[in-house]
Amino acid sequence: MSEIISRLTNTSARGKISLVGIGPGSQAHMTRRAREVIAEADSVIGYVTYIKLVAELIEGKEIVRKSMTEELDRAIHALELAQQGKKVALISSGDAGVYGMAGPTFEVLFQAGWTPDSDIELEIVPGATALNTCASLVGAPLTHDFCSISLSDLLTPWPVIARRLHAAASADFVCGLYNPKSGRRTQQILEAQAIFLHYRAPETPVAIVKSAYRPKQRIEMTTLAAMAECDVGMLSTVLIGNSNTFVRHGLMVTPRGYSNKYAMEDGSTKDGEKAGRSLSTGLNGWVAQVQAQFAAGATCSDLAAEYGLPLSYLQRVQEMPVPELSEAAADDFAANSAE
Repeated sequence: MSEIISRLTNTSARGKISLVGIGPGSQAHMTRRAREVIAEADSVIGYVTYIKLVAELIEGKEIVRKSMTEELDRAIHALELAQQGKKVALISSGDAGVYGMAGPTFEVLFQAGWTPDSDIELEIVPGATALNTCASLVGAPLTHDFCSISLSDLLTPWPVIARRLHAAASADFVCGLYNPKSGRRTQQILEAQAIFLHYRAPETPVAIVKSAYRPKQRIEMTTLAAMAECDVGMLSTVLIGNSNTFVRHGLMVTPRGYSNKYAMEDGSTKDGEKAGRSLSTGLNGWVAQVQAQFAAGATCSDLAAEYGLPLSYLQRVQEMPVPELSEAAADDFAANSAE
């Protein structure tokens, strides 16, 4: 690859590479800017499936179709065409910066000596990710903190993936699994399930969305215990709920936490809480509680184990000044401490 890049850097014609996220594949969910950039392009490069998704927009253009494992080839080819002065649209499904072509393209450009001041112009056109689009079809599963993890170990060592799964599961993140299974990779989804079952109840809601907003779209609502038995493949995204996620009327919802502060019947604040302020169990309230536990004889090791936090962090909290609480929060804290 270095020889090819070295050859490419010898030209100086002004060209442009546009990294285009085309969203889930349906043109109704593609941004106006994505359409404009594709229309302006002389050449369009992409994985064969993605090329088919934009077939109506690329008639009469130079089309370069690449296979699934040829990401670096796509980036190198885009650079070659841009060096010839062409406008190149390098397309990705979803968003080009989320498991898409933005990363490998930057690696190729940097190795070729490219900078933002070089003759080759670069534009990144964002698109709706698989995580967003799949979530929109099943309810509101991403309303609270979430993360995405790819189960593909083609480029990432499995221990790294396993540690990330462990961290997400133990921290109670809603989690979206990309590349969950393929014809040759069938065990990874089972390992992910096992790790999550260590921290989540078997009945935790799970949604499996295949080919979102495409002709062969398929949605399956299931549970953590049963998810590996479902139809899961490379075109699937698996959404695993957190400990508060629920399903009602076929819709998967993760509460944001309003019920911790407000009465859901009328929206009034609960005793000890104040609109627009941190929870009584927010940072200040929690630090005050920990300080009280220290005063009662608890050690950093005791509290690190109780809260599942690093020992060094509890040592930091031990050294913090006791925060001032509002009168209502102080009363609430005193009542909770007495229980």
